[in-house]
Amino acid sequence: MASNKKTVPFYGTEEQKEQLLKVIQELRDEKGCLMPIMQKAQEIYGYLPIEVQKIISDELNVPLEKIYGVATFYSWFNLNPKGKYEISVCLGTACYVKGSGDIYNKLMEKLDIAGGECTPDGKFSLDACRCVGACGLAPVMMVNGEVYGRLTVDDIDGVLEKYN
Repeated sequence: MASNKKTVPFYGTEEQKEQLLKVIQELRDEKGCLMPIMQKAQEIYGYLPIEVQKIISDELNVPLEKIYGVATFYSWFNLNPKGKYEISVCLGTACYVKGSGDIYNKLMEKLDIAGGECTPDGKFSLDACRCVGACGLAPVMMVNGEVYGRLTVDDIDGVLEKYN
């Protein structure tokens, strides 16, 4: 299992920063502007890295801790980028009792990342989900929406090879 958090370098562009500053300028005087600004920031960057949270903090004069608290409270905010290949392992009841927990653990080991993280090269990200509606194929994982069912731990290498 991954023991050290892997970080993907932040590659924000000046154009993205300008877009974010424009959004902040447009919304800053509205009551409750923080959430809409954070949502727009995630649309612009694809996630909310600390660098983006800091821009929002500085521009709105809101403590970084508050922004981080909002970002970690609401599940639709992502603190890590998604990989080129987004892997999602179903940990719903049907899949879990048929071994999806072992599959998830094997993926963390193979990719050397924890759930919710992205490999440093930006190739793979790994998340858990609850029921993809394919219980008859349990255990199930998806890669960019493509469903792989009736998996065993031994199938993981073969699935990953398709994306190398």
